[in-house]
Amino acid sequence: MAVTPVEQLKRVLKPVHLWAIAVGLVISGEYFGWNLGWDVAGTIGFLIATLVITVMYITFIFSYTELTTSIPHAGGAFAYAYRAIGPIGGLVAGYATLVDFLLASPAIAISLGSYLHFLYPAIPIMQSAMLFNAAFIVLNISGVKESATFSVFITILAVAELLLYMGIVAPYFKMDNYLSSPMPFGWSGVFAALPFAVWFYLAIEGVAMVAEEVKEPKKNIPRGYISALATLVALALGVMILTGGITDWHKLSKLDYPLPEAIGIVLGKTNGLTKIFASIGLFGLIASLHGTILASSRQVFAMARSGYLPRGLAIVNHRFKTPHWALIAGGAISFIAIYIGTTSQIIVLSVLGAIVMYAMSMISLFILRKKEPNLDRPFASPFYPVFPAIALVISIVCLFAIIWFNVQVSGIFFVGLVAVVGVFMLMGKHKVILTDEMMATLQ
Repeated sequence: MAVTPVEQLKRVLKPVHLWAIAVGLVISGEYFGWNLGWDVAGTIGFLIATLVITVMYITFIFSYTELTTSIPHAGGAFAYAYRAIGPIGGLVAGYATLVDFLLASPAIAISLGSYLHFLYPAIPIMQSAMLFNAAFIVLNISGVKESATFSVFITILAVAELLLYMGIVAPYFKMDNYLSSPMPFGWSGVFAALPFAVWFYLAIEGVAMVAEEVKEPKKNIPRGYISALATLVALALGVMILTGGITDWHKLSKLDYPLPEAIGIVLGKTNGLTKIFASIGLFGLIASLHGTILASSRQVFAMARSGYLPRGLAIVNHRFKTPHWALIAGGAISFIAIYIGTTSQIIVLSVLGAIVMYAMSMISLFILRKKEPNLDRPFASPFYPVFPAIALVISIVCLFAIIWFNVQVSGIFFVGLVAVVGVFMLMGKHKVILTDEMMATLQ
């Protein structure tokens, strides 16, 4: 089936937009979610988990950038796995990526509702979460350049706020607090904490979803990825360590709004600065909600365009040049997750999707190096094959750790995967090789 003009996206994004989208996608991970890792590992146990995951992301991003620049496609890992492994490989990677991004959005929306509830207790969490979700679906429909410009503005504010936060709490840091009960569950706690460490960086790979909308993608995508990763590593370690030393960390290990609570402990909850900080704390969550909705819609769009989802989801709006039906479909899933899931369950499920996608991407990289040695690779993974091998091994360790400590949630993920693969094969789509014209969208 030929690709029609309405299925083309506009190339309007520059490196600053990519930095903003990448950091914006992830930065909510510094605001909430990671602190749940303390509950299962303690401060030092979680620090070890975070350092391991940081190594995974450094090696993964440098390797993933090779795929992103060689095959700049809105489907991201779906496109890479299809080209390397075939239809089933593409389906598994696409399913994992959809779970990753579609469930990151409701987790962030719930935290947004929790922050707002912290400020104004009369405002219910679930209703405000759904309102935020709907508002950013509408914003993303309005146009990618408008959305990206908003990302730059809101991400700069979010980064500035985290720097301000670290500046406020640093004088109150006490090593005795940080080292209190540092590894209460031993090394098993480190493994249990891995998904919450992943939450620090989860979704940075979402820049691949806007690859078809980037000016000079082979030059600009590496710039966006690398600058974003450096920013996020510094923020993650700074926020985590400083927060753990200002009080008994157990008080913050189960909350959806740890940073406002920490500021309240330091300055007093009645202090005007506490309310101000909690208010501007919404910026980081807004940036990530906006970014994950953008990225998930491009994944839905790409899979629909290639026939893996209903073709109607690949329609691009004539006026705004955005995949509006893909955005609406993703939003519907977010609404359901907000209604039925807890923050912890949604985070673990989203992380599980991400880890499977990372593993599939690294496997695809190794296969494509053998299968297509002459593929144009404007950015080659440094220290190949060491970097992608490290990323793959840590991903597999994380996968087994998540399954071991989260059997029920993992069961939901894999039952869904088996069902999707079963329907795919019953429809005979695993035997369908995309035509040359359709393959052009994967190149």
